[in-house]
Amino acid sequence: MKSRNDILFVRARECIPAGVNSPVRAFRAVGGTPPFMERASGAYLWDADGKRYIDYLGSWGPMVLGHTHPDVVEAVQAAASKALSFGAPTEAEIELAELICRLVPSIEMVRLVSSGTEATMSAIRLARGHTARSLIVKFEGCYHGHADSLLVKAGSGALTFGNPSSAGVPPETAAHTLVLDFNDTAQVEELFRNKGTQIACVIVEPVAGNMNLVLPKPGFLESLRKNCSQHGAVLIFDEVMTGFRVALGGAQARYGIRPDLTTLGKVIGGGLPVGAFGGKREIMQKIAPLGPVYQAGTLSGNPVAVAAGIATLRLVEEKNFQPKIEATTRALVDGLIAEAKKGKVVFSAQSVGSMFGLYFRASPPTSFAEVMQCDKDRFNRFFHSMLERDVYLAPSAYETGFVSAAHGATEIDATLAAAREAFAAL
Repeated sequence: MKSRNDILFVRARECIPAGVNSPVRAFRAVGGTPPFMERASGAYLWDADGKRYIDYLGSWGPMVLGHTHPDVVEAVQAAASKALSFGAPTEAEIELAELICRLVPSIEMVRLVSSGTEATMSAIRLARGHTARSLIVKFEGCYHGHADSLLVKAGSGALTFGNPSSAGVPPETAAHTLVLDFNDTAQVEELFRNKGTQIACVIVEPVAGNMNLVLPKPGFLESLRKNCSQHGAVLIFDEVMTGFRVALGGAQARYGIRPDLTTLGKVIGGGLPVGAFGGKREIMQKIAPLGPVYQAGTLSGNPVAVAAGIATLRLVEEKNFQPKIEATTRALVDGLIAEAKKGKVVFSAQSVGSMFGLYFRASPPTSFAEVMQCDKDRFNRFFHSMLERDVYLAPSAYETGFVSAAHGATEIDATLAAAREAFAAL
């Protein structure tokens, strides 16, 4: 007898491409049928068959408090009772903007949008408008949303222009994007020596989270700041994932590097669609209607989403929030390493803040090339083994995991017990 998940997947594929509204949800990286979720609470998810999972996906990062936190739900209900959308300014927008400006070191002014992709594409347009230059620099393995100029992979060398990584992206668009290796300071130095006067901006995940978790090497972020400052380029930190996850003020607070612009998303919406970009006042004042760089959005600053974001950030900024969630994440990672060692499995793991990475290789990777060396087939077997044991990990060997404040000793112990069996079965 087919499960309800199987039935729903067949039904979904009749009217939705591949049955999903975002590609990784289709489980094609790991195989099998994705569970269709029906409800969530705290650290747990329940699928259409009624099975409960310990959740380490967290809706891909936003659910830092855990699911359906009562304060957030109450704020959303109160906002929704007044209006679902105004298309006009609200006081709540100011409150969220003030919170962001106070908590994120580099942000003096901020513009709210509806998604991380919208935030990054707007920040890049703003950087180009501010500098009157066209070239942008990104890093292999870093994902900044699906805007055309960002769906670009490396060319044949460090100084060659990038190539489209998606059909539908014109080569002439990709030609304005240069792609370097994450953590390669020498490449950064060489590129700026040769093309520094043409570069509008460098955009980077200060902690890479879209090729699994890759930490910046000492000096890497510093080299970006130095070269952008020397050559008049705008440094953009994509903190859509790291914002309020790796530290209260994001990766820029943790590593002590101030970008010119920052993009945010995920946590600032508390589970609802919100993004933002902000930074130096002199740059942000180039945005319409103050300046010549156009950006607009019908649902930007949506009152229900803003209410969720405010409620979330108020809890995230409480004194003991970050240390506690970071300690829980560290306990998970240390426990998984210990269980893999007992099972004699080649495995490594690491964490920063409440983000973690699992790798089937001897040591954590420091670049996209090293990420590609991980044993993908072994991860896939481990993923399904954990799923059978009621633990929901990201369905790809190249994605970061997330811990929430709702995870505690009970959830960590249950996860490690499942991992013990899963490692033994590899």
